[in-house]
Amino acid sequence: MNELTPIQKEIVTALEQMKEKSLITEANLAKKVRENAKISGKNKAGICLKDLEVCIEYLGENNGLPYALHLNSANDILIKKIGSDGEADKMPRGSILSESPSSCAAREWKLLDGDAKKRRQSSEKSISVLTNSDLRQKNSGGKGLKKRSDRKKMSFRDVEEFE
Repeated sequence: MNELTPIQKEIVTALEQMKEKSLITEANLAKKVRENAKISGKNKAGICLKDLEVCIEYLGENNGLPYALHLNSANDILIKKIGSDGEADKMPRGSILSESPSSCAAREWKLLDGDAKKRRQSSEKSISVLTNSDLRQKNSGGKGLKKRSDRKKMSFRDVEEFE
């Protein structure tokens, strides 16, 4: 795991913990990453496609956990486990893959094709995603919550002090 960034290591850990599931949604994976990393904010944040692709390749090469990436019509990432019985060939309708099943047999994982990747990356501009800085803020304590009641209130009876 030395070539992975901290957020990618968290994603790999979460995928390894969820390996018994055949279909993992982006929301479930992000929730697991937030739980493992103890990130309190960003409840609606997703996973960056670039980070997820690196993690899928890493798991396929090193841990023997083959996954295929799919993109649904709402640009949500679906992660499907590829089994020995050719589960990747039984894709949900409308999912987009980059390669044919025969060319992926050697690598045992599938990433999104160019059009789907472009669609997802353009939609990531308008959504929040989990980043390495989220992990750093968690480790350093982040910015504390400031409440409005913490502010000093000016007493209007002591106006002479300001003149």
